Amino acid sequence: MKTDRLTNLFLTIFAGLTITASAQARLNVVATLPDFASLAREIGGDNVDVTALAKPTEDPHFVDARPSFVVKLRNADVLIDGGAELEVGWLPPLLQNARNPKIEIGQPGRVQASQGIRLMEVPAQLTRAAGDVHAMGNPHFMVDPIVAKAVAAHIASAFSTLDPTHASQYQTNEKEFENTINARLQEWGEKLLPYRGQSLVAYHDSWPYFAHRFGFNISLFLEPKPGIPPSPSHLAEVIAQMKAQKIKAILVEPYHNRKIAQKVAEATGAKVVDFCQFPGGLPNTPTYVKLIDALVNNLAVALK
Repeated sequence: MKTDRLTNLFLTIFAGLTITASAQARLNVVATLPDFASLAREIGGDNVDVTALAKPTEDPHFVDARPSFVVKLRNADVLIDGGAELEVGWLPPLLQNARNPKIEIGQPGRVQASQGIRLMEVPAQLTRAAGDVHAMGNPHFMVDPIVAKAVAAHIASAFSTLDPTHASQYQTNEKEFENTINARLQEWGEKLLPYRGQSLVAYHDSWPYFAHRFGFNISLFLEPKPGIPPSPSHLAEVIAQMKAQKIKAILVEPYHNRKIAQKVAEATGAKVVDFCQFPGGLPNTPTYVKLIDALVNNLAVALK
């Protein structure tokens, strides 16, 4: 009886140590933005713990850099960032304070999502008069599902290098994500096909990659220049152009002033369409694929 109790005790302790070791073996992944975090969870599965620094409803240009972020970055095995200056206003000082050599640029633990991606809207010259433009090009590339596949491949490669024991699982998960995107691309394309070629208005220039992928024209914005708040004179020009071009939809993200967009919509007969770059920013969008589902469905309903 006593022997049985000792045996059970040893088994319990062994199980506890095994669970602890397993938990410690997970890659500690920090993503600057929720879209990168979503892909990391898809690829990593149970072998990773993933934290996103920015909230899905937060403007990625102006994230509140809290001290807790420094601790997360200091303990990270992997950092996934855009690599295209979207986070330039808040990420560098966090990294400087974290002092984590594992996630420095060029190390296996640093994944810069824009690697190998041809960015759109690269400025010929930089001036303050142009507003908040990015030297490397438009950094809002993740809303193109084809680009998301490439980013998923970057993440799978990094995870496999850092955790070769689970490399086959990472590669399998990446392939499943790729297959899902390929299958859904046809559905998304068919749903938006009747509206290809139409012009849309956006609050901010967040959607050139989405427009390119699905065949829309977005060259008119409620912001007179990127990052500059709308002025009455500019909105009057936008309203006039929307009427002339018979534009039916205004894309607005959660952190934008929806009241301004609504007034423009009322003046033009257009519809305000809730759009978001990040999973979790719209209802029922916990994953990247669900997010693109919502964007396509919301736009199709507005243009119908």
